[in-house]
Amino acid sequence: MGIFRGTGGTGDATTDAVASQVGTDASTASTKANEAASSATDAATSATAAATAKTAAETAQAAAVVAKTAAETAETNAETAETNAETAETNAETAETNAASSATSATSSASTATTKASEAASSATAAASSQSTATTKASEASTSATNAATSETNAGNSATAAASSASGASTSATNAATSETNASNSATAAASSATSAASSAASAAAALDSFDDRYLGSKTSDPTVDNDGNALVTGALYYNSNTDVMRVYDGSAWVDASSGLTFAELQGKPTTLSGYGITDAVASTAISTFGGTLVDDANAAAARTTLGLGTAATTASSAYATAAQGTTADAALAASAVSTFGGTLIDDADAATARTTLGLGTVATTASSAYATAAQGTTADSALQSNSTLNADNMTTGTLSGGTY
Repeated sequence: MGIFRGTGGTGDATTDAVASQVGTDASTASTKANEAASSATDAATSATAAATAKTAAETAQAAAVVAKTAAETAETNAETAETNAETAETNAETAETNAASSATSATSSASTATTKASEAASSATAAASSQSTATTKASEASTSATNAATSETNAGNSATAAASSASGASTSATNAATSETNASNSATAAASSATSAASSAASAAAALDSFDDRYLGSKTSDPTVDNDGNALVTGALYYNSNTDVMRVYDGSAWVDASSGLTFAELQGKPTTLSGYGITDAVASTAISTFGGTLVDDANAAAARTTLGLGTAATTASSAYATAAQGTTADAALAASAVSTFGGTLIDDADAATARTTLGLGTVATTASSAYATAAQGTTADSALQSNSTLNADNMTTGTLSGGTY
């Protein structure tokens, strides 16, 4: 059963544990959610960087392939140009040889120069023209060779640059692969954190729902269902704002949370006297066996028995005679022996009232010297008054002080 603990509500061991677990699971869920969000952000950043690096690597690799192809083409062209130059040089040398042969033939044919003069002149002109052409071709061949050498150098530089680009592309590809792996790991970690966060959130939600089913909050009257519209559970609590009382559901009806509790059912009570603020208690070892029995008696009757008291101990003192009335109670006059008149007489407030009860006249309070004695007369009316005159009417035979009459 729940215990009302003042402002803030009530609880029992289970409710307190549930409330504590709710707080712990909610904190864990929040931490895991933050970790998942951070991991997801890192994963997204790494994935973007990996994609960028991969694109750059692919671009560099394509450029390297193009540069390598261009270098190979330039090298092929240089080799072709060099071959053409060598061919041109050979042709020039052949033409020069032919020209020399023609000149020799012209000289040798001097005898026939007359008939062959024009032919010789033509041949000489042709030879000079061929020699000039050969010189031009040789110059062109030299230029082609120079260009070929330059192209070869450029091709070598292009090949070197291509190799460097290929190496950079390989490094970028490696970095991209590493970034991709890191991104995958981050994504995996993010997924794991998200799963843990979801699990913690689910646990927190379940604990909160359980707590919400047990503590229904502040209401103006006894609820018939819990906050989710489900059947009430035994031990459910709510605060009645109209009566300012915490109430608990016992399985069939709502009762005040404080009703029916015994001292043994109270939770968290002190186990020592000092815990109750008692610092001057007498140690049990300082109490005799008799004293222990006396203070442990269940009621006053048991304590009187322990003390050995008789029934007189519970009788009012007015029921007994005082020392002036008798030395013992046995000598006292019992109330049953007193008549109604006697009871009235002894209950009178004063002497005047008592005289009235006794029917006494005023003579009762007059001194006896004011009246005649029996020797003086049978009644007061026949007594000689102090102011009376002695005569035969009021005198009888007798002796007066001082003489006989």
